[in-house]
Amino acid sequence: MPSGAEERPPRRGRLARGAIAGGALARVGVARLAHKAQDLTLTEPDRRERASAREAELGRILFAALNQLKGVALKAAQLLSSEASLLPEALRAQLARACYQATPMNQALVAKRMRLALGPDWEQRFADFEPQAFAAASLGQVHRARLHDGRAVALKLQYPGIAATVKSDMRLLRSLLGGLAWGGAALPDEALLARVLDDIEATLMAELDYAQEAQALAWFRAELQLPGLVIPEPLLEQGTAQLLCMQALDGLHLQAWLARGPTQAERDHAGQLIFDSFLAMMFRLRRLHADPHSGNYLFMTEGRLGLLDFGCTLAPAFCETLASAWSAGLRGDRAALRRAYLDLGLIAPGLDQAAFDAELYPALAELLDWQLEPFRHELFDFGQRRPMPRMQSEQHRRALAHLQGMPAELPYVDRAYLGLNQMLKQLGARVRTCNPFIQSGADVCKKS
Repeated sequence: MPSGAEERPPRRGRLARGAIAGGALARVGVARLAHKAQDLTLTEPDRRERASAREAELGRILFAALNQLKGVALKAAQLLSSEASLLPEALRAQLARACYQATPMNQALVAKRMRLALGPDWEQRFADFEPQAFAAASLGQVHRARLHDGRAVALKLQYPGIAATVKSDMRLLRSLLGGLAWGGAALPDEALLARVLDDIEATLMAELDYAQEAQALAWFRAELQLPGLVIPEPLLEQGTAQLLCMQALDGLHLQAWLARGPTQAERDHAGQLIFDSFLAMMFRLRRLHADPHSGNYLFMTEGRLGLLDFGCTLAPAFCETLASAWSAGLRGDRAALRRAYLDLGLIAPGLDQAAFDAELYPALAELLDWQLEPFRHELFDFGQRRPMPRMQSEQHRRALAHLQGMPAELPYVDRAYLGLNQMLKQLGARVRTCNPFIQSGADVCKKS
């Protein structure tokens, strides 16, 4: 196991990252003073317009800081960006631009991390090991290797000190968001935002246990049986909490596969596999692989699809309640939708049906309609999928007024669903979406 000294982030890096956050907060302060001075001379309609401009400026300040940090704060910020009702659109859009990055480990550090994971004789376990990583992964990087029996494996090796980095970067993100609230951004209630950030931090910390991920990989490999779907076999005896060893799959990532010019039928087939696996996990197995972006899929020969990275899975009870919410939304049953939101802890029991119908539902209706649109058709062309609608400032403020909490799983599910839609749009896939999980009766699906 790494020593305590190694688990602390480098002091120089911590100071530099703190300086980035401090500079951003100083710019927020300057912007706040400038806008307050201008507000004194404005009418109420002009103030509302200026509020939107202020949030856009704060969003740019936040993005600039996160883009310099290039760490776990970015990963957490991306999760927040999937929650349209949680953040003003200007802030959400800026967070969605961010891209999690980490500096690759050099060969000396790779060797040190492998010794810590497997012991001083770690090289003897492999017939061949490539010290140069070929891919990044959740809070680590991936190396190719070959066992003595000839099997090709992929080794996911965790970055050093990443647990301390998660905690340090989450503190920076809390500080930045607190500064934005002081600067005038329409953020959620302080206690609600704190709970959401705490939940994100806890989930990121759980992703650090690669031994747990190996168990999840084995479980999905056994339970998620779909023709053409390939889940790599974990090699538990070769792994630890900081090292995941699994069967190497041979295939292409999305852009490389598209560059080969697949036919429409091949695109549709791949899209159907991606969509069916999402539904099966979410609503049959009720345990979700919550990171469906293009880097976690491999397009293999004979129409097969490889699915990678099971670092985040979700609880059965949450998936069941979310299925109820989606089904209620499809049926237009606002009473059932309110009950599902209550069960999810999104709204307080004090929000009665009349207030839900008059205040909260209209604020969320456009987003809900976009979310459920594919399920209203037997065959949906994701190549024609319209962009997710933007929540206007007034809609956002009305929604915030009634939000009581945010389940820890929800940002991951929303991110997974957005990722699913983006993948299928890039594929230009036509997918059969009518299903028994969230639709009650054949009348729900319209013939396409």
